Amino acid sequence: MKTSNFLAILALTFSFATFAQDKVAPAAPATNPRNTNGEAVVATVNGVEIKKNQLDQAFEDNLMYVSDKIVTKEKVLNDIIAREVGIKKAKDSNLQNDPIVKAKMEDVLYHAQISKDLEKKLQAIQVSDKEAQEYYSKNKEYRTAHILFRVRVAPQKEETEEAMKKALEVYKQIQAKPQMWPELANKYSQSSTAPAAGDLGYLPAIKYAPEYFKAINGKAVGYISSPVRTQFGYHIIKVLGVKDWKDVDPALYKKIVYDQKRDKILEEYFADLRKSAQVKINKEYLK
Repeated sequence: MKTSNFLAILALTFSFATFAQDKVAPAAPATNPRNTNGEAVVATVNGVEIKKNQLDQAFEDNLMYVSDKIVTKEKVLNDIIAREVGIKKAKDSNLQNDPIVKAKMEDVLYHAQISKDLEKKLQAIQVSDKEAQEYYSKNKEYRTAHILFRVRVAPQKEETEEAMKKALEVYKQIQAKPQMWPELANKYSQSSTAPAAGDLGYLPAIKYAPEYFKAINGKAVGYISSPVRTQFGYHIIKVLGVKDWKDVDPALYKKIVYDQKRDKILEEYFADLRKSAQVKINKEYLK
C-alpha cells in the first residue's frame, strides 16, 4: 500500500473513532447512592460512611449557633470529614493510651454515667420563689471590706504565727481608731483590693469562703471582726452594707437553690454507689 493511501485510511479511522466517542454519552453517575441497608450515603471516609440523615442533623445543629461563616451542607460535611480523619490519625498513633487523654476520656465516662442515671431526676428539680426567698433570708448579700494577711496553702507554723500576730496588731489599732481603716488597709492588706480600702463590693454568700461568711452573717453595717482564718490567710472584715430581697436578682438565688438540690441528689447517688464498692481509707494521711 502506498504511504499516501495508508495515511488517508489512518486519518479516516481516527476521525470515525473521534466521531463515535463524541456521540456515545458518558456513563451517568449513580444518583442517591445507598448502602446495603438502603440508607443514603453522602460520602465515605476511610471506609466510614457519612449518611444523609447524619449530615442533615449536623446541618440543623449548626444553624442553631451564630457563626462568622455561612453554614452550608458542604461546610458541615467538610467538618464531619475533618473529624473522621482526625480520629483515624489519633487511633493510628494510639493516642487513646496517652495518660492525659485517658484521664480526659475517664472524665467523659464519669459525667456520661451520671447524666444517664440522673437525667430525669435533675430535670424534675423545681425551685419556687418562696424557696429562693427563704434561702436568702439566711444567706444575704453583703458588701464587705477586708484587710488580708496571706499565708501559703501549706504554710510553716512560724509563717502562720507571724501572720496571726500581725493581724492582731492591726486589729488593735482599728479598735482604737476605726477611722484609720482605709489607711491601714492600704498599708497592710495583701489583697488586690487594698488601694480601695479593701472593698470587695456586694457578693452572694457562695462567693465568700465559708469562715468569712460565717463571721459576717447577721452582723450590722459597721461591724468589724477580729482576725478570721480562711484558706487564704487571716482577714479583718468590715461590713459595709447588706441588701434586702427586693434589691437582689431572684434568678440568681433560684439557681443557687437549684444547685443545692442537685448536689443533694448527687450526694445520695454516690452514697448508694459506695455501698457496693470496696473503699478503704487510710485516715492518718488526712491529718
